[in-house]
Amino acid sequence: MKRNILSRTNALVSLILVVGFVLTALLSYRANYAASLRGIEQVSTLSSEGVYHQLTITFSRPVNVSLTMANDSLLKSLLQEEDASLEDPAYLARIREYLGAYRDKYGYDSVFLVSEASKRYYNFDGLDRVLTPDEPENTWYYTLGSFPEDYRVVVDNDEAAAADNDITVFVNAKIKGPGGAMLGAVGVGLRVTSLQRMLQTYQDQFGVNAYLIDGGGTIQISTDHTGYQPVSLFLLDRYGEEIQEQLSGWREADVSRSFWVKRADYVVARYLPELDWYLVVEQDTSALLRQLAGQFVLALAIIAAIIVTILLVITRVIRSFNRQIIALTQASEQERHSMFEQATEQLFDNIYELDITHDCPANRATERYFESLGAPPGTSYEKSLRIVAEKQIKEGFRQGYIDTFSPKNVQQAFDAGIDSLRYEFMMTDDGENYYWMRITARMVLLEGDHSLHMLTYRQNIDAEKRREERMRQLAQTDEMTGFLTKMATRRAIDLRLEEAPARQLHALFLFDIDNFKQANDLHGHAFGDSVILAFTDAIRAHFPPSAILGRVGGDEFVAMVPVPDRRWAEEKARELADALDQVHGAGDKVWHATASIGVALSGQGQPGRLSLYENADAALYQTKARGKNGFTIYQA
Repeated sequence: MKRNILSRTNALVSLILVVGFVLTALLSYRANYAASLRGIEQVSTLSSEGVYHQLTITFSRPVNVSLTMANDSLLKSLLQEEDASLEDPAYLARIREYLGAYRDKYGYDSVFLVSEASKRYYNFDGLDRVLTPDEPENTWYYTLGSFPEDYRVVVDNDEAAAADNDITVFVNAKIKGPGGAMLGAVGVGLRVTSLQRMLQTYQDQFGVNAYLIDGGGTIQISTDHTGYQPVSLFLLDRYGEEIQEQLSGWREADVSRSFWVKRADYVVARYLPELDWYLVVEQDTSALLRQLAGQFVLALAIIAAIIVTILLVITRVIRSFNRQIIALTQASEQERHSMFEQATEQLFDNIYELDITHDCPANRATERYFESLGAPPGTSYEKSLRIVAEKQIKEGFRQGYIDTFSPKNVQQAFDAGIDSLRYEFMMTDDGENYYWMRITARMVLLEGDHSLHMLTYRQNIDAEKRREERMRQLAQTDEMTGFLTKMATRRAIDLRLEEAPARQLHALFLFDIDNFKQANDLHGHAFGDSVILAFTDAIRAHFPPSAILGRVGGDEFVAMVPVPDRRWAEEKARELADALDQVHGAGDKVWHATASIGVALSGQGQPGRLSLYENADAALYQTKARGKNGFTIYQA
């Protein structure tokens, strides 16, 4: 009887243990599976952002450099002189010196120039060849004019004599003359192999495959393919149709799109507007699934062995097993957390974790960071956020920093389906010197207590911002004179008139060098350039630094300043007319320079920059009609 009771008890205990252990193994498997997938999503997303930022840095400079050359008045002058200098070795040396300077400064693999008039293809070694429409390799140039954009990015082989037909990413920029006529093309080239090495690094470190594809799915750059021999990712990849459906018609910049394909591959996509390409980062999870399945089978085998032992010493083994389960779960979670931190720290400067639901730091490292900036121990996250803003963030960025990462905004963003936030700002470590920083935040809902956590990644982008500002200044400034370009002048005048008080009077001075063509014809363009430099130096000397100074034509210039009254503007115009009436000399060459000046005051006629310019132009015409070398104040 006792034996039957023991047998039934053992059977019942065995059944309970079997059911309990199997359920435990199953739940553990599901928890590990979900956590692993979240880790894959986070690592894939961060890898995508890392590749995206490296590509942005890699391509933004060649694009800006190509556009800068395309708008260089010196280069346009060289092309306009080409017809008369085809056989002149000195002319060819000037082009070679110009292109070689850009190559030496930026280290590009290719710097080239094509003349529309002669179809000559120049590079830093001189004249390489003459393009003909019957050669397929020249199609890029003959189709460049049909595109509305100012530049095109293409992958092609470099046919230059010293390039050995290496596959190269070219930035081809149009050179436009007066009226928008195409004078030729100029640009730079980067070898594809350097970009492939960068993508290979991410593949080796994080197990992700990265592709740069165009809108049709053609792989332009990957570790194994280039756009020179077209291969479609949509046909090559086993989930290509699903990827194509996700990317069809989508062109949102600065936003990533992530999705699972058949629950086996995780894909993160970014649109690159500068290249009109997509960055696709893909991670295959099949190996992980096989590993998890093997662990599950192994767990079942271990459970069977443990049950035999538990039947001998039930109470002791149950307690021991519970302790082991807790220890193993904590160790596994800590290991995954450490692996994730190691992977992300390679891409970002600092990583902090916040518990948004409970308004507090989520770990000791984050608490120490807030305490180092003066937050007392136990301070809530929202209060600590304001302390950080006060201590480190430049004043103009503080409120935006607080609004972006406040617990309320983070929760609202997550509820709206947004799982990442980003903010760029200036910060300081010593209270005096500021630099640019980018914070990227990822929100994750923990399954255990359903609390919302936020991981923040800090990245120093000061060098990137300074390059952007330098390129912006170059694009708005006339290289010869330092005056604003025509379009930049228009924007500056519009903004000045828009922001000025209603009763503030402004004077617009329009200058024209009298008979300037005579200086070029008599003494050459180099002498003419020296006349322009002397002319603009004289204008600059008579206006305060706050004045708007612009070059709106070859020998036509603009200055605008606030003035107290019409009499002041008239005295300034007379002073300028006297100062610009001068004998200019350069070497043994001498030329008498004078200027015609037209002046208009805001409030005469319809308000706005256009009518102000038209009035000044009408006054300038009157000055020329009277014989030049003087000024006229516009009278409505």
